[in-house]
Amino acid sequence: MRIIRLKEVMNKTGLSRSTIYRQIAEGVFPLSVSLGGKAKGWLESEVEAWILSRIAERDKNIG
Repeated sequence: MRIIRLKEVMNKTGLSRSTIYRQIAEGVFPLSVSLGGKAKGWLESEVEAWILSRIAERDKNIG
């Protein structure tokens, strides 16, 4: 299990910081994990699962 920080989440998803936090508020993006103080991170596996779900949604709409 690996925890990644916001910059890496942004690089992996192509989303901006504000879009990530908006999608968290909407319940469509994985929640962050508190690392202490103001530091937050995301489970890499959950971010990757979110990416795969977006691909699956795209493929469902194509076929």
